[in-house]
Amino acid sequence: MIGGAKHFLGDQIGARRHLEQALARVATDQGRDVTRFATDVRMTLRAFLARVLWLQGFPDQAVRAADMSIREAQAIGHIMSLGYALALAACPIALWVGNLSSAARYTEMLINHSSKHGLSLLSKFASRFQRVLALKGGDLGAGSRQRRAASDELAEPTVNFGFLLGLSEQAEALGDAGMVAEGLALIDAGIEQCEPGWLTPELLRLKGELLLLQSQSAAAPTPEELFRQALDGSRQQNALSWELRAATSLARLLRDQGRSANAIACLQPIYDRFTEGFDTADLITAKQLLNELSHGP
Repeated sequence: MIGGAKHFLGDQIGARRHLEQALARVATDQGRDVTRFATDVRMTLRAFLARVLWLQGFPDQAVRAADMSIREAQAIGHIMSLGYALALAACPIALWVGNLSSAARYTEMLINHSSKHGLSLLSKFASRFQRVLALKGGDLGAGSRQRRAASDELAEPTVNFGFLLGLSEQAEALGDAGMVAEGLALIDAGIEQCEPGWLTPELLRLKGELLLLQSQSAAAPTPEELFRQALDGSRQQNALSWELRAATSLARLLRDQGRSANAIACLQPIYDRFTEGFDTADLITAKQLLNELSHGP
């Protein structure tokens, strides 16, 4: 519980320490009191550890941990455990690493699982991931559904972790589909209604990206300021993956301003800190930008 709380609050170092200690203490046939904890403890630990590993810049390990959480849940045949393994770890991490085929497969599993067992909350999460995938696949018809769903969620009186699950992915997909105002509304709601935590750096970065799409150079704060805030927040959390995204956005902006040397100085040291995941979307994008900055497009 402490590990999960630290993850949400943005202390990824502390979160990983608690989660790994707890996982090491769970004996082979102990700690599986699903009646007390609602889900299998080992599955929950692996799911949260997968999220933390991705944030800290270990995407390959994160994918393996998410897969293990699913196999743990399937091995005991526990309904809620499998649902949460899919919703908390497998679906979002597949999107974070840019593996859309895996994201689609896990989302379909979550849709079928939640529908079969009447899990309304998990069904809601599944619908979000499904809309994100539809928009990324060019289904503009999903855009109007996404707009209505986003408006409904913004009108809800309570805000919790469930509100944040998939929020950044939804906002980014809306922006990519040309619905920038809707994406900004989601991001502003996430920033204003929720305490600063694990998702804050990414929300700040995405707000900067969407403001650039609106060509609001006079916006306060400016996109560059938002990217730098995202960088600072990522470093405070030890969230290397958020840091890479923020640095990539800032480097791209600096390039467009004719400041290529500054762009390289911003992005290269962060890219060099990665030791795995070089076939994931963020690292591929960063490497391509660095090559362009060094050798021309």
